Amino acid sequence: MWKLKVGEGSNDPYLFSTNDFAGRQTWVFDPEAGTPEERAEVEEARQNFYKNRHQVKACSDLLWRMQFLREKNFKQTIPPVKIEDGEEITYEKATSALRRAVHFFAALQSCDGHWPAENAGPMFFLPPFVLCLYITGHINTVFPAEYRKEILRYLYNHQNEDGGWGFHIEGHSIMFCTVLSYICMRILGEGPDGGQDNACARARKWILDHGSVTHIPSWGKTWLSILGVFEWSGSNPMPPEFWLLPSFLPMHPAKMWIYCRLVYMPFSYLYGKRFVGPITPLILQLREELYTQPYNEVNWTKVRHLCAKEDIYYPHPWVQDFLWDSLYILTEPLLTRWPLNKLVREKALQVTMKLIHYEDEITRYITVGVVEKSICMLACWVEDPNGDCFKKHLARVKEYIWVAEDGIKMHTFGSQLWDTSLTIQALLVSDLTNEIGPILAKGHEFLKKSQVKDNPFGDFRKMHRHISKGSWTFSDQDQGLQVSDCTAEALKCCLIFSMMQPEVVGEKMEPERMFDAVNILLYLQSKNGGLAAWEPAGAANWLEVLNPTEFFEGIVVEHEYVECTASTIQALVLFKKLHPGHRKKEIENCITNALRYIEDIQMPDGSWYFRLLVY
Repeated sequence: MWKLKVGEGSNDPYLFSTNDFAGRQTWVFDPEAGTPEERAEVEEARQNFYKNRHQVKACSDLLWRMQFLREKNFKQTIPPVKIEDGEEITYEKATSALRRAVHFFAALQSCDGHWPAENAGPMFFLPPFVLCLYITGHINTVFPAEYRKEILRYLYNHQNEDGGWGFHIEGHSIMFCTVLSYICMRILGEGPDGGQDNACARARKWILDHGSVTHIPSWGKTWLSILGVFEWSGSNPMPPEFWLLPSFLPMHPAKMWIYCRLVYMPFSYLYGKRFVGPITPLILQLREELYTQPYNEVNWTKVRHLCAKEDIYYPHPWVQDFLWDSLYILTEPLLTRWPLNKLVREKALQVTMKLIHYEDEITRYITVGVVEKSICMLACWVEDPNGDCFKKHLARVKEYIWVAEDGIKMHTFGSQLWDTSLTIQALLVSDLTNEIGPILAKGHEFLKKSQVKDNPFGDFRKMHRHISKGSWTFSDQDQGLQVSDCTAEALKCCLIFSMMQPEVVGEKMEPERMFDAVNILLYLQSKNGGLAAWEPAGAANWLEVLNPTEFFEGIVVEHEYVECTASTIQALVLFKKLHPGHRKKEIENCITNALRYIEDIQMPDGSWYFRLLVY
């Protein structure tokens, strides 16, 4: 059986933590674990999901819930409340229903105080890991047999009825995720016509019917070039020289949205080296299976701009294609020949790798997200297959694995802090503190342990990073990337706890640490009053025209978000009430400007647009 372990490190010398692994979530498989009844319960959950997979796409995350409730020997003693048609809902019945929910959810708290949960859904999270581990020769060591079985289960469960896979589990089939999922199944041992319900044959038919792999979007072309199933000459340029640009230029890397920046960074390194993985018999087979013409007859120059219509959410403007063509025809031939390949390209590769190593170190090799993790890990292996950096990456792969009744998936890195902050607030407003004091105290302790205590080391601004001391991340402290709304929601919890009896909820957080959190929120506010999520917004919006991805929009530069702004307003209003003397004028101005921003971006129908993206 599978078991979720929380807050555990290991004796691995390549694994290290800043706070004793508080919040770390890893799954392990024990073939001897569980009674026959428990195993039957798990199997029933799997079968129920499979039978209803086309009607209910999302799992119910049953495996860890079953485990926690079993380990705590939880028995629901509060009877369910039923309200008949026309019956009045009394205070007593509403309170009874609330108590029942609170006690159930309290039982799902982990030993270190957070509430586990998967943070998955996009179908492009898993394949890069499988491709990276296959290229590096670690697929069977990181994903032994039982892991591979559950990965295949996940792919089968989320294959659409037409044979393809969507951008996410509820999306229509697209070329990008269908090609990568098909390749994953082949890497994991399925034959070209194998798989449950003829999964491979159906997927390959979808691919060939929609133009073949030549119509995969730009990200896909890059991954397939790395794998050896595509040629680099069929991909648009990603020159590493970008990282040598002077900082005053508008397209300097520091002005890019962090997730865009951290994808481009390792991709540009691999592109600059024109790295191609081992050409194995499977790679040669894939070259035959995924094209409608012989591989050696493909005109790679002409396929660079091809993209299946199912994948296009953001069509490339002509100016962008002109830019890629200029780089492809004029710049790259110069940069890849002597003397510029020695004078410029080699230096650019060194600078790029230095930036990758810095990002890896300040995030304890978790990196900023699932997509970035696999590419940075591969870049480290390309630089030195036996180096410590790659081994440190391998030690952190388990953070991304999540197991549920629909199989193994990779999630973006976890949402431990975010879920815990919101859960605590929900429990607090239940007004049942006298019944759940120990639960609140454990949650409070987790929040205190999870606050980021320091800024990134060294000259972090030169490395395109910002202050983080006093912030909270989306997941755990080790990951290290400050997030405005996570900071605001956690700060709200700590402020509320500071007004409660310490013998019930634990010692309150030191005021100085709350001051540090406020400093982060003030720092992330833009001139228009809105708050960015990860880093200060400010780069010109016209840079979005350079967005190379066809299935994302608004990803090149950081933006302000109504959700982050609203969370910050609530936190600062409460902080101002409890600490009226600290930076009073700055906080008042921040709140006033934030309110104006929210009013200004309200849409004519009265609603607000939500946008917040993590990968």
